[in-house]
Amino acid sequence: MIVETCLRVVLAVTLLGLAACAILARDALAAVVAFVVFGLLVAVAWVALGAVDVALTEAAIGGGVTGALLLGAARVEGRRKVTAARRRDPGVAAKGLVALLCTLVSAALAAAWFSLPDPAPSLAPQAVESMPRLGVGNPVTAVLIAYRGWDTLLEKVVLGLALAGIWALGADSRWGGRPGFAQIRSADDPLGLLARVLPPPAIILAVYLLWTGADHPGGAFQAGTILATMGILVVLAGLADYPAVSSRALRVAAVAGTGVFVLTGIAGFALPGGFLSFPEPFAKPVIVVVEVALVFSIGVTLCLLVAGPPRRKEDRP
Repeated sequence: MIVETCLRVVLAVTLLGLAACAILARDALAAVVAFVVFGLLVAVAWVALGAVDVALTEAAIGGGVTGALLLGAARVEGRRKVTAARRRDPGVAAKGLVALLCTLVSAALAAAWFSLPDPAPSLAPQAVESMPRLGVGNPVTAVLIAYRGWDTLLEKVVLGLALAGIWALGADSRWGGRPGFAQIRSADDPLGLLARVLPPPAIILAVYLLWTGADHPGGAFQAGTILATMGILVVLAGLADYPAVSSRALRVAAVAGTGVFVLTGIAGFALPGGFLSFPEPFAKPVIVVVEVALVFSIGVTLCLLVAGPPRRKEDRP
């Protein structure tokens, strides 16, 4: 018990140190590295708290998608010559105001945490009791796909609407072209090395998380986020380019998960439960099919959300 407590204290202090390093570092690359390591250690903290699914999501988003974006931004910033005259110091007053706001937010979060009832109300026993009828062993998957299927479906719809909104921001003259800016490939760029080394094991990990998600921590969102991260990394390294938004295959991949989810929901009208009801003998296979479709849509959509609106008409297929 003492050893566990000491490890948690060390983890907490390390997280605070990394957060401070990410904020105070003068070098952009150093700040990004500190942020990525911070995200990975936050995932470790979630594991220590027993929330493995949350840990996987944090690692994929905090250390994956966001880390890849910030690495690309740091690389672009490093190539620009920013003179001292163009840099604007926010000043002591602005810094003090930001510090005060951060302190107030932290205090509010701490107050909310300590005001929670102990023990907290939970529907976990009822959720676990109904899991055998679905044939899945992961309660998170049962909640996301079955118990709260409406919420999960609407989340995927929101992702699609967000992508359509971002594409709508593109100029009419650029519509149908490729999103994002053309990336310059550099032979001695560390990002290029990562883009060559990481994708193969990351794809294997994504497939594993997708397959095991029905019974163990994992699932479509974590797997899709990993795929999106690898896609962003490869494009940032200049090894590949985003496809044109006019590509029919791209659009089908972006909406396939939502479409399959809706079709399975409509099929539920044949059952007493109605929309998004799953027949007990086939519940697990149906859930796996939905997750397989979702992983591609999540990966493609997240990658395209990062890319932004179409900008390069000359690259139309």
